[in-house]
Amino acid sequence: MPPETLNRDAICIDLSGDWLLASTDNSHALTIALPGDVHSALQQAGIIADPYAGRNEADVQWVAHKDWVLERTVTIDADDLDGCWYLDFESIDTVASVFVNDQLVLQAENCFRRYRPDVSSALVVGENRLRIVLHSSIAEGARRQAAQPFYVPYHDGNSPIANGNMLRKPQCHFGWDWNIAIAPLGIYGSLALRRLETARIEHLTTRQLWLTDGSIDLQVTVTLFAREPGIVPIHFELDGMRERLDCAVAAGETRITHVFTVAKPRLWWPAGSGEQALSVLNVELPDESVTRQIGFRTIELVTDKDEAGSRFAFRINGREVFCRGANWIPADALVSRVTLQGVEDLLQSAVDANMNMIRVWGGGFYEPDWFYDLCDRLGLLVWQDFMFACNLYPSTLDFLDNVAAEVDYQVKRLSSHPSIALWCGDNELVGALTWFEESRKDRDRYLVSYDRLNRTVEAAMKAACPEAIWWPSSPSVGHLNFGDAWHADGAGDMHYWSVWHENKSFDNYRTVRPRFCSEFGFQSYTSMPIVRQFAETRDLNIASPVMEAHQKNAGGNERIAGTMFRYFRFPKDFPSFVYLSQIQQGLAIRTAVDYWRSLKPHCMGTLYWQLNDTWPVASWSSLDYGGNWKAMHYMARRFFQPVAVAAIPSADRKEITFSMVNDTAEMVTVELQTFVVSLDGERRPLAAAAGACAPDRAATLVTIGTGDIPEGALLFWSFEASNGMRGEGHHVQGTYKALDLSPSGLTLETVPRLDGAFDVIVSASGLALHVMIEGDVEGRYSDNAFDLTAGETKVIRFTPKVLLAEGIVPSFIAYDLESCQGKG
Repeated sequence: MPPETLNRDAICIDLSGDWLLASTDNSHALTIALPGDVHSALQQAGIIADPYAGRNEADVQWVAHKDWVLERTVTIDADDLDGCWYLDFESIDTVASVFVNDQLVLQAENCFRRYRPDVSSALVVGENRLRIVLHSSIAEGARRQAAQPFYVPYHDGNSPIANGNMLRKPQCHFGWDWNIAIAPLGIYGSLALRRLETARIEHLTTRQLWLTDGSIDLQVTVTLFAREPGIVPIHFELDGMRERLDCAVAAGETRITHVFTVAKPRLWWPAGSGEQALSVLNVELPDESVTRQIGFRTIELVTDKDEAGSRFAFRINGREVFCRGANWIPADALVSRVTLQGVEDLLQSAVDANMNMIRVWGGGFYEPDWFYDLCDRLGLLVWQDFMFACNLYPSTLDFLDNVAAEVDYQVKRLSSHPSIALWCGDNELVGALTWFEESRKDRDRYLVSYDRLNRTVEAAMKAACPEAIWWPSSPSVGHLNFGDAWHADGAGDMHYWSVWHENKSFDNYRTVRPRFCSEFGFQSYTSMPIVRQFAETRDLNIASPVMEAHQKNAGGNERIAGTMFRYFRFPKDFPSFVYLSQIQQGLAIRTAVDYWRSLKPHCMGTLYWQLNDTWPVASWSSLDYGGNWKAMHYMARRFFQPVAVAAIPSADRKEITFSMVNDTAEMVTVELQTFVVSLDGERRPLAAAAGACAPDRAATLVTIGTGDIPEGALLFWSFEASNGMRGEGHHVQGTYKALDLSPSGLTLETVPRLDGAFDVIVSASGLALHVMIEGDVEGRYSDNAFDLTAGETKVIRFTPKVLLAEGIVPSFIAYDLESCQGKG
């Protein structure tokens, strides 16, 4: 590797770029680009094939069993060597030994901590050799499990790679019921060798004090680290208001607080509730600066007791906001493949589907700063889990000390973001106490162990940010309640999985009344263009080894197929099977959301599982790997619309109630038209209704007797609200498979536009239900998964992801319920 020469003015050597990479057994030697992961470097060098393709996952298991060494050199002149030097690693994944000139300077063991070891005594004039040994997390997990005072179980159904719960590393790296199991390792984020000039910024935190006259005192606290006492000038700047302080610092950490008074703050609101007003805070030393986005807002978690139990609602700036959204998992299974542009597209898609909250799930990463900056700007509230999921964990002192340091760093790093709504202790750890033979036999021991971990997280969070909102676990009935929150719908947040995991009907969603459902989901296959990225033509069968390798939930394929048998006639071919899986996924989630929104304000949030995928796989996501919209995402844009109308059948199927929900701050009036549609697509008016819905409420608009709908016909409707929001839908009495549909006669015509987009003109001569257009290039459709009755035409705007060359016209096909059915 070429030596790196110090830029004397920068007092910093950026260590990103090419490093030498070798396995410690000398079986492989290559180059790795840092920040990055080992698997991506091996693929780039042609040593392994793409782990996501075919069944290559099995062929790359050897990578995580080895230790890997990364090396490079840096050159330091004699004039620059004086002073305090330190390495600065944003994230090391995960257990690593770091050497400078063969002197051990760091033993890292937490992917979620920033490490800044002092290396002054190890440096020499001239060439310096940096060496990082990334130890196998598989071997290290086994070693640490053996050292525990008692066995600590992990969920082997989620984690086919053992003992990931021993390590402070993304738990989904060891597999999951949607993730590839390859235990990646690497160096992520920024990495540098820096010289300390008087002091450096260790943390920057803020606190908003709202005064009775409506103004705000913004307390800005900077924690400085110095090796020895000194004086350092600090500039604090907020939206152009700039002030300088000359501050004395002691050896070690010094905290300095400056207060800005904002007389007339512009408020930050979640998407759909108001503007995302943001201020820019900058704290600057002579050789370093840190910038934060600040949004002025108040937030409360309302848990008042009521007749059903206790509430669970977020109050923003004095107004309760219904949370519409989904769960976020890492944007990719391999960090090297994550890009800011790709993540922004995923988050923008959430907002475009009328979401205002995401839950950063506890088995992945605390995301980088720019992720939360995007959420701030887009108006996406963030339910932030701490990174513990679906396992039991150690409670030894060394493990808890490591966790406390992690929590302190992450909370101080992120708590100033206005998008952060809540910090949650873990994902499903209380339930996990019932999943393992060891904890069922000795619940007291494992419950006490869990409580020690949970209290460590809470105490560290409160110390780092006393005003932050804490929730002990998800799901949870409440503080110090270790009961079954999966099925208790009177209080707290709920994970409701009976429809998927217990194979219950979609109607079962209407048997529970959650206060806030933070997880529920139904699987589908990833779209055909994505399937073709990892499968050959011979693999296009749900029972093929390749397709089964891209289904990580045990019994998932059978459940998708079984649900089709319950509701639909079986599809005629594999593409139709994929299409129908996505339609039924959307119908399942819509059934839940429509009903739970109708319960407002009893229910104040629905976050479905899950928004995105980490690789191409059958899963619960509404966005394909890469960000294209599945059918459910188009449906979500409709069922999450702030003003929406839903048809909800009674339990005895004798009535259909049209519920209207209003998530805006203004009263709206809603006009509804209903129609009866025959199986050949002819429609005739049935009834009209109008009603008013108060701000932030749900109400019944009208109830129709099912006797008014002829046998074999469908109920269609359309509505328009006084604020301009509109929508349409249909309801089937019974199942789709009972309908003897006439041919839909779908036709497509493509018309290029001057702006590079294309108009796709879709026409039907019969009844076309759940029409889904698919093209041979990636892009976004103005609408999809829609209905057409006989003689109807709809123009869909298609915008390619990448502008196509002049004269190139995509090829489109259309699916609908009738044409995808097998007919013998």
